[in-house]
Amino acid sequence: MALPVRDWIGHQVASYLEFALAIPIILWAALPFFKRGWDTMVNRSPNMWTLISLGVAAAYFYSLVATFLPGVFPEVYRMGHGVGTYYEAAVVIVALVFVGQVLELRARERTGDAIRALLDLAPKTARRILPDGTEYDAPLENIMEGDRLRVRPGDAVPVDGVVIEGHSSLDESMLTGESMPVEKGPSDAVTGATINKNGSLVIEAGKVGADTVLAQIVAMVSNARRSRAPIQGLADRVSAIFVPTVVGIAVLAFAAWMIFGPEPALVFAIASAVSVLIIACPCALGLATPISITTAAGRGAQAGVLIKDAEALERMAGVDTLIVDKTGTLTMGKPKLTNTVMLGDVAVTDLLSLAAALERGSEHPLAEAIVEGADAQGASRQEATGFEAVTGKGVRGKVKGRSVALGNAAMMQEMGLDTARAETQADTLRAEGKTAMFIAVDSMLAGIVAVADPIKESTAQAIKELHAQGLRVIMATGDNERTAQAVAAKLGIDEVRAGVLPEAKKELIDQLRLEGHKIAMAGDGVNDAPALAAADVGIAMGTGADVAMESAGITLLGGDLMGIVRARKLARATLRNIKQNLFFAFAYNALGVPIAAGLLYPITGLLLSPMIAAAAMSLSSVSVITNALRLRRVDL
Repeated sequence: MALPVRDWIGHQVASYLEFALAIPIILWAALPFFKRGWDTMVNRSPNMWTLISLGVAAAYFYSLVATFLPGVFPEVYRMGHGVGTYYEAAVVIVALVFVGQVLELRARERTGDAIRALLDLAPKTARRILPDGTEYDAPLENIMEGDRLRVRPGDAVPVDGVVIEGHSSLDESMLTGESMPVEKGPSDAVTGATINKNGSLVIEAGKVGADTVLAQIVAMVSNARRSRAPIQGLADRVSAIFVPTVVGIAVLAFAAWMIFGPEPALVFAIASAVSVLIIACPCALGLATPISITTAAGRGAQAGVLIKDAEALERMAGVDTLIVDKTGTLTMGKPKLTNTVMLGDVAVTDLLSLAAALERGSEHPLAEAIVEGADAQGASRQEATGFEAVTGKGVRGKVKGRSVALGNAAMMQEMGLDTARAETQADTLRAEGKTAMFIAVDSMLAGIVAVADPIKESTAQAIKELHAQGLRVIMATGDNERTAQAVAAKLGIDEVRAGVLPEAKKELIDQLRLEGHKIAMAGDGVNDAPALAAADVGIAMGTGADVAMESAGITLLGGDLMGIVRARKLARATLRNIKQNLFFAFAYNALGVPIAAGLLYPITGLLLSPMIAAAAMSLSSVSVITNALRLRRVDL
C-alpha cells in the first residue's frame, strides 16, 4: 500500500529517494554480509550469510531494476504508480540482522560472567615480607615462588602456597561451592583467591601466575567453551544440507508464484523467495549447542566442577556406572594412627618408637600416619639403620641393635613367625575399616598397629544421591578385602574390587564397557591416571595429583563425591537444554519456511513480508540464547 508521501512527491521521485538512502546501507553496512556470503559460496560451505546475502541482494537488485528500468516489467506489475520496490525491505533486513547480532553478543557476554567473576576474585597486589621483616604491597605479577606473604583478615589469598605462621579460617566457596569456613594453620595448603576470615597468616608462595588453581580454572572453562559436544554433530549435519535445501525451496516458491500466483505475480514471487531466504537462517541451529556448553562451563566453575571439554559433559549425562578409588576419593587421603596392640612384653610407647623409626625412611602413604601418631603420643625418636622396604609386604631394619620388622602377615610368615594367634585381633580392626600391620622385634611377634583413613563427611550422602540418580557405584582399591568391605558396608557401595592394581582398574572398565555400561571413574592418584583416561568420563579429585587431572575430563575442586552429584546434575540439565534448543531451532524453520513460501496465502490471503521474516530470524537466535542462559540458575 502506497504511503501518503509517495502520493505527494510521486512514485518515481520516491523510488529515487529510497535508492539514494539505501546506498550506504547496502554498499557499506551490508558489505560484510556480502563478503561472508561470497566466501561461503566460493568455499562450498553455505551458511546463514549465504541466505542473508542472497535475500538482501535479491530484494535490492529487483528494486534497482524497478526504479531505473520499469519498462522491462509488464504493465500489470506497475500497480498504477510504477513497479513496486523493496528498498525498505532490504534495508530493514540488514538493520534487523545487526540488532539480532547485538542482542546475541550481549547474551553471549553474559555467558562469560562466571569467568569474569572468577578473575575478579584475584587481588591485584600481595603483601610481601622482606628478610629484614619489613612489609610492602607488591603487584601480583611480581610475586615469585618462595616469597613470604602476609594475608590479613578480610584479604584474598594472593597465590597458592603453604601457611608458615598463624591460624585462621578461610572461605573456600570459590573452590568447593560450600560456604562453611575451613580452618588453616602451619603446613596447611592455601589456594589463591580464597578469603581469609579472621586471623593473620604468613604464607610461602608456591604456585604463581598461570600455575595457580584460579588460573587453571579460568583456562579450563575457556577451553570447554571452545570444545564441541558430540550432539553438535547433528546440527552440523543438518546445516550442511539445510542451506542448499532452502535455496531450492526459495526457487520453487518463486516458480510457483510466477505460475500460479495472482497478479502482479512477479512481486509476490520476489517477496516469497526473499522471505524464505531470510527466515531460514541456520544461526539458531549453530548456536544451539555451543551457547549451552559455554553457560554450563561457567555454572560448573561456580560450583567447583571444572569441565575440561564438552564431550565429557555430554557423556556424563549418560553414565550408569561409577568406579571410585578409596584412598583420597571416598576417604580424606590423610591416614591416622588409631590403635596400638601389645602382643608381648614391649610397651606401647616402645612399639610406636620402633615402628616410627623404621617408617621415617619409608615413602609409603601410611608411614607418615605412624610417625605423626608416635610423636603425638610422646614416643621417643630413634633412628633406624639398614632400612629395607619389601614391596607389597612392609619394611625392616635395625633400631639400637634390635631387629625390627613392620608389615603384613605374609612378611611375618617369611620370617618364620606364626600370626594365627593375632589374626582375630587384626581381623577385628580390619572389620572397622582399618589397615592392620604386625610388628616383630628380635624375631618375636610384638604387636599390631592400625591405621585408618577417615571417610569424608559428605561421602555417604553423595553415594545416596548417586544411587537416587540411578548410578551403580563400584569401589576399586588396592587395599585388602576386609578393610575395603568394611568401608563399603558403611557407605552402601554396590560392589567392591579389592587388591586391585592400576592395570586391573583399566581392565575392569574394559569389561564393564563390553557389558554395555557407560562408565565414569573417579580418582586422585598417579596410579588412577590410566583408568581415568580409559573411562567414558574421567573425574579427578582436585586435591590429588596433577597427572590425574590431566587424564580426566572433569575435575572436582572440592575433592569430594558431592562434586560428582553436582556434575551429573549439570550434565543432565545441559543435555536437556541443548535438546530444547535444537527443538526450537528445527521447529522454527519447519514452521517458518512454509509460511514464508506462502503456504497460508490461499487460506488467509496473507503473505509474509521479508521484513517480518528478518525479525523472526533474529528472534529465533535470541530465543535459543535466552533458553541457554537458564543454565546459570540450575540448582546444583
